[in-house]
Amino acid sequence: MPSEAELTLRSADPGDVGALATLYVAARAAAAPAIPAIVHDADEVHRWLAERVASPDVEVWLAEHEDEAAGPLGLLVLEADWVQSLYVAPGHTGAGIGTLLLELAKGLRPGGLGLYVFESNPRAQAFYARHGFGEVRRGDGSRNEEGAPDIELAWPDPASLAGMRRRVDALDDRLAALLAERATLTAAIQRLKPVAGHAGRDQAREDEIVARMASVAPTLGADRLRRIMQQVIAESLDAAETGAPAGEQRPAP
Repeated sequence: MPSEAELTLRSADPGDVGALATLYVAARAAAAPAIPAIVHDADEVHRWLAERVASPDVEVWLAEHEDEAAGPLGLLVLEADWVQSLYVAPGHTGAGIGTLLLELAKGLRPGGLGLYVFESNPRAQAFYARHGFGEVRRGDGSRNEEGAPDIELAWPDPASLAGMRRRVDALDDRLAALLAERATLTAAIQRLKPVAGHAGRDQAREDEIVARMASVAPTLGADRLRRIMQQVIAESLDAAETGAPAGEQRPAP
């Protein structure tokens, strides 16, 4: 069994797809019954990997022995900040190959990583726990093709300061998208109102919005939500009037 020093990590190219598909299918089969049987045949796995190797938005890496005679011994598929797949060839588990690939993923995504493991696979759960991953949530299997209960994990551990900041960053990104969508709707509404802009603000409507939001998020309280929404509404109306983000000049006609 090769040592870590004898292993090479490199990006996969189209010529590697056949060997990687074979490794993927074999690794899934060898892991049974800890993980459910694969739901795709070898040809489908081959097409799936070929698409990912060719995609500019996906990184496919492999681990191989220095002389390359044994073919790929490990596979890593990174999609955005998600470890979509991490498998080691049967007979080579426990040699540090998975660790090398996971450390590579961390180096490529220092901001954090997410992945899923099956609830029935305690060995994988222990592996990722040793490498600083923590549980985010558990699922009933409705989110995976196998229909088997799973666990979402994240690195850094979601309970750590770095992990919590990563979760806040993700929420802030979603919040920014929601605010942009709200501003777009606000602009559309102004075209339908008899009096548009700040002059047409409807206090009764705004009170209704705050009351509804307070029922959804009672821990924030109506007063705090009112202050937040007053600012959101004001900025949305400004964006609708100027047609440009705050701080930018509207182009001259």
